[in-house]
Amino acid sequence: MSKVQGGMKCVKYILFVFNFIFWLCGSLVLAVGLWLRFDPETVQLLTGEEAPETFFIAVYILIGAGGGMTLVGFFGCCGAVKESQCLLASFFACLLVIVGAEVAAGVFGFISKDKIIEDVKKFYSESISEGSENSNRTAAIYHAVLNCCGDSVSKPSQCLDADEDRKDCLNAIMDFFNEKLYIIGYVGIGVAGVMVIGMIFSMVLCCAIRNNREVI
Repeated sequence: MSKVQGGMKCVKYILFVFNFIFWLCGSLVLAVGLWLRFDPETVQLLTGEEAPETFFIAVYILIGAGGGMTLVGFFGCCGAVKESQCLLASFFACLLVIVGAEVAAGVFGFISKDKIIEDVKKFYSESISEGSENSNRTAAIYHAVLNCCGDSVSKPSQCLDADEDRKDCLNAIMDFFNEKLYIIGYVGIGVAGVMVIGMIFSMVLCCAIRNNREVI
């Protein structure tokens, strides 16, 4: 026999549906994180000696949170169906940790946006000023991926035959990473907001189960 009746039974089924949606959201977050990590353009720009790795810190947090969400969403569904106080309490605790990770990824993406972009700009500027074979290869990758050449101050040898309407690479870098970092920020904070709703439902149902046991 069900341990909850009336309105709480409705909460039970709402929580089950929420957890299924939550599991889908977790899969989406995981997919976005993996895309940002293995996106060919991003990997090319941030591969090489002394390439800045700050960008990938937020991506790794997002991947970890997405993986945790898929797992926790499954246990949340089980807890709602079985009306298990233990599973629901564990679900709430896990959600709390994942919310922290999601918010951390989002806030990190917004707060560190300028630093990450400046680090990448510096990395590119050093590559076109050094003139070594490895540096020339790095600069060539930036020129091909971002369809840019040089900066507002200097034009390296590779840019002598480039079209004049090509934008400089410092602006191209800023546009490229601004887009990626905003994705991290909005996905992280947006999903965290949805998870708070799940925490509320899980605690309401958990308290209802406990109260019914005390009455019995």
